[in-house]
Amino acid sequence: MSGTPDVAHDAQRFPIGRFQRQAEFSAEQRAEHIARIAAQPANLAAAMSGLHADDYAAPYRAGGWTVRQLVHHMADSHANAYIRVKLALTEHEPTIKPYDQDAWVALADSELVSPLVSLAMFTAIHERLVAVLQSLEPAHFARTLLHPENGPMTIDQLVGLYAWHGDHHVRHIQLYRESR
Repeated sequence: MSGTPDVAHDAQRFPIGRFQRQAEFSAEQRAEHIARIAAQPANLAAAMSGLHADDYAAPYRAGGWTVRQLVHHMADSHANAYIRVKLALTEHEPTIKPYDQDAWVALADSELVSPLVSLAMFTAIHERLVAVLQSLEPAHFARTLLHPENGPMTIDQLVGLYAWHGDHHVRHIQLYRESR
């Protein structure tokens, strides 16, 4: 039937659901988002544990990137998140630069470099990101940046987005493991 969403395909693409952007988050939600971000490196390492070269070369879902590309994407994306938070904290409503994630994962480093390098990068970025986030006063989370594609975003919204994003992709790897 035309126009009917493919529920199975959507469940594969968004195994924890789609990100729901909210205008504001409570202090409790914010703390939960930061805790999720803090836990993501260990969760990613656990999801990657025991994977081999053949696993890294396999798509994590039908029509998706390889597991290797996905891990590299997570490091790239969360490096951008870290920089975006710092820009929002140090500049007045900065306009950030979006990037073409498909083009980034098509570059040689996503094929030639071990995904363990990106796991280490992801871990280091998260240590610094969490340190910054935990140091902020509540008013800091209302600071904004301008995303050319998504419009104005607060640091709170960025934190919620990246809490979801990391969990979303860790779940992709977990589902890949369960299916092999």
